[in-house]
Amino acid sequence: MSSRVVLLIAIALTAACSPAETPVEAASPERPPPGFQTAIFAGGCFWTEEKAFDGLPGVRSAVSGFVGGTAPNPTYEQVVRGGTGYREAVLVTFDPAVVSYRTLVDRFWRTIDPTDQTGQVCDQGPSYVTAVYATDAQTATAQASRTAARTALGAKGAGFLTPVYPAMRFWPAAPEHQDFARRHPAQYEAYRIGCGRSARLRTLWGAAAAG
Repeated sequence: MSSRVVLLIAIALTAACSPAETPVEAASPERPPPGFQTAIFAGGCFWTEEKAFDGLPGVRSAVSGFVGGTAPNPTYEQVVRGGTGYREAVLVTFDPAVVSYRTLVDRFWRTIDPTDQTGQVCDQGPSYVTAVYATDAQTATAQASRTAARTALGAKGAGFLTPVYPAMRFWPAAPEHQDFARRHPAQYEAYRIGCGRSARLRTLWGAAAAG
């Protein structure tokens, strides 16, 4: 293993889904503007999911945060300690006239390893467990997408465990967690390589991998 790879892994393990140093403007769980809708995906480290959706045609924003628990205003420190029921997640605000909810869910499966229900590759623990959180109007579409994704995996689909849950309140993470990949590209790239998530997705999804 080269010294460069060792250095990247060391940086990545230090940086894995931990606060950045530079604060940015706080994100807000505002209602989507007229004509827009939202989707919530828990896909392990929220930096990775935010990057997977941010900038897609039709996507207005992708916000890192937490979903699944009941206590209000969860902090990152509370969530990673465990016991809150919260998972790291991303709130995607999108224009359905440009990109459909089905397209977003189809993409989500290919950004995760749905056979790993203890976390995602190097990020392990309850806060990194994956799920789709769908509204009543979205549930049938999300379930159909899940079935199609499981079928696409062939024999690997037998271990497809990521569920579709009813939508719950989303709480944005602190400002330092927002837009992390864009604001800290070198640190994010070190995390991505050191974690091995991209390699795992290619093994699982092949050319369709989206993370």
